[in-house]
Parts: sequence; structure tokens; C-alpha cells
Amino acid sequence: TLCSFMKVFLSKQWYQRRVRAGSLHMGHCVPFMFTKWLQDVFDVPLVIQMTDDEKFLWKDLTLEQAHKLAHENIKDIIAFGFDPEKTFIFCDLDYIPSCKEFYWNMNRIQKCVNFNQAQKIFGFDETSYIGKVSFPAIQAAPSFSTSFPHLFGGKKLSCLIPCAIDQDPYFRMTRDVAPRLSLPKPTLLHSTFLPALQGAQTKMSSSEANSAVEVCDTPNQIKKKINKYAFSGGKTSVQVTAKARSYWTTLGLGVGREQV
Repeated sequence: TLCSFMKVFLSKQWYQRRVRAGSLHMGHCVPFMFTKWLQDVFDVPLVIQMTDDEKFLWKDLTLEQAHKLAHENIKDIIAFGFDPEKTFIFCDLDYIPSCKEFYWNMNRIQKCVNFNQAQKIFGFDETSYIGKVSFPAIQAAPSFSTSFPHLFGGKKLSCLIPCAIDQDPYFRMTRDVAPRLSLPKPTLLHSTFLPALQGAQTKMSSSEANSAVEVCDTPNQIKKKINKYAFSGGKTSVQVTAKARSYWTTLGLGVGREQV
């Protein structure tokens, strides 16, 4: 088998979209659609971590607001159609206080990484909250099956983590720590960023609504975004575009062609 279980991490960028418009965009869907396929094909359990604590630490929100947003995001995740019998979705603020094994793994990980290492990996400085400095251990802990005794009974199972490329530093740290804890190293499957509508030089972003197509957009809204904001490689007029087509230069860089 490819793995014994899978873990998906839900980053603060997802929450940022939820705050702005109450929905996720196409770029967010890529890892989840792939994870759904993996679960169907390999018939494995899936753990999805909702990092409402991270949202509280990085954004100007109360704990109550961050927790509520996490529960709203869970509705979006359920819509992907994961097997309810083999999928465990949890919020950090709910699960960690109720599971000593998870908390113990957090502490073990924290003791394996000093501040100098964390500073180089994540860019922390003297202005960083101590909560931010300790958060990587919270994200790393679900990579180990022993953090979920009610699911795996304390067995040390291998874990596959489908994630966007920007999450790589967290799990490289996790892989470095795993042997010191006598636990299996997690395996990663990276997805690239989906290009923004404006072109492949940037990714779809939660901070720029017109750079992305949201899953809750109506057909008319999608048409307007594509027609108004999507980079096609075309020029300022039909005549100029026709001339450029003969050379097949910038037309080949169009977002539509890139995503197809």
C-alpha cells in the first residue's frame, strides 16, 4: 500500500478566504481533490487538521472567532465527498485539550527543535509571539499515528501528506525529528500553486479577490472575472492579436492554456 493513513493540513491562507468571502477558491481545491482520489483508490483513513489556533495567532481575531471560522470551513471540506467512516476532521482548540497523546507528541517535538533551528526554518525573530514559535510542533504532531489513539490504537503507522509546496518547511522539520522519536517519517506529495487569473507569475491569492475563481461564484461572476481579469496572451485589438497569433508568442502564456 502507498500509506497507512493520510493527513491534510488546513493553512491560515484558507481561513483568510473564509474571512473575506465565506468560500474557498480553485487553488484551495487542488490538494483536497487529489486527497479524495487517493482515499478512494487506496482505501485509507484520512485525518484533516483545522488549525484554528494558528488563525488566532497570525490574524486579528479572537479565539471564539477563529474557532467559529474553522467549523464553517469544515462544511466546505465535507462537500468534497470524503468517506465519513474513514475521515477524522478536528479543530486544534477542541482536540488537543482532550488528547494527552497528541499533547505529549507536541512536547517531544518541541524538545527536538531549538529556537535557532526554528528561526532559520520559519523566519521567526525577536518580535514573534511565543505561540507562533511553538506552533510548528502542533502542525507536525498529526503526522504521527500515535497522536490519535482512538483511531489507530497506538500503532506506529506511516503517513502520507498531500499539501501545497509552501508547507514543505513544516514537514521537512517533522521528517528530521521523526527518527529521534522512533516514529516513521511522513511522506509528502506536493502540489504546485494554481496560477492567478492575471498570469502564471503569481498564484491565486486570498488577499486579491480578482486573482481567483471562488467555488461559490455564480456563472455570471466567473464569466466576468475571466473576461475582465484573466490574462489570455491577447493584445489590445483583434488585429494586433491576430498578428501575435502568427508568432505564437504571448498567446502561449495565457492562463486558460496554462491550466488546460
